[in-house]
Amino acid sequence: MALPVPLRDSVTPHELEMIASQQLIEIVPLIAMERTAFISGAYGPLRPPSKAKIPLWMAVNLKLKKKCHIIPPQWLSVEHLQDRLAQEVANPDAFSDLPFRFTEISKVLLDVASDDLENPDQIRTLLKDLREARQAKSREGLRHLDHSELGLTGLTSMEINEIRPFFVQSMSLLTKLARNTEATT
Repeated sequence: MALPVPLRDSVTPHELEMIASQQLIEIVPLIAMERTAFISGAYGPLRPPSKAKIPLWMAVNLKLKKKCHIIPPQWLSVEHLQDRLAQEVANPDAFSDLPFRFTEISKVLLDVASDDLENPDQIRTLLKDLREARQAKSREGLRHLDHSELGLTGLTSMEINEIRPFFVQSMSLLTKLARNTEATT
């Protein structure tokens, strides 16, 4: 089956979530488990009630089986997100500092472990507001595009993936125009 044209030039959001699932996250296990080796590395041992760091994919698997509680990252709190949103609004020229894969990780945690988060509805709202503020900055940055570079530092993986198709086509067109201008002069 062929992918739709817009998805051929970029990674799908589901693929980005899969890549982000390699990130380590802290859990409180509800079961004991010896150190176990996987392709990506060895994790464990798990001993309740001691915290452990394991990949997000493993934490999701254990959470769905009700064998752990996920400890949300520090940046996935109402206070931290409110602070980042205030920074986004206050500084129109720069993006606030967020983890590179915060969109994917927060989506997975809100889908699977919302009971482990404080105020998940408020977190969802803040993430949506943050996303809209950052998208507005991205669109504004793309308006100032020239054929040599795009200066949008601080973008996350999902944001880069969203603008990639437009950016690649635009840069190609601008480069052709620059070459044509140089050739005619």
